[in-house]
Amino acid sequence: MELYLPYLHKYKVVEGGNLPIGLILCSGKNEEHEKLLQSDKSNIRVVDYLMQFPPRELLQAKLHHSIEIARNRLLKDKEYCYS
Repeated sequence: MELYLPYLHKYKVVEGGNLPIGLILCSGKNEEHEKLLQSDKSNIRVVDYLMQFPPRELLQAKLHHSIEIARNRLLKDKEYCYS
């Protein structure tokens, strides 16, 4: 993945296109391995996949948490643009 993403960026992304993202699906992720990947710098994302749906309440809580993170990032970007 660490070689494939730079290759895609260099040879396949059209001018003005978005950077490629690598997605690794795991039945369980190891926080230490994820840190070693430096996924925030390499545009690699590691996610757990589930064999069963979790309870509705948990899904709603995760969705609301994700929305809050996105909202905070947008506000931070907006503040950065106007400062």
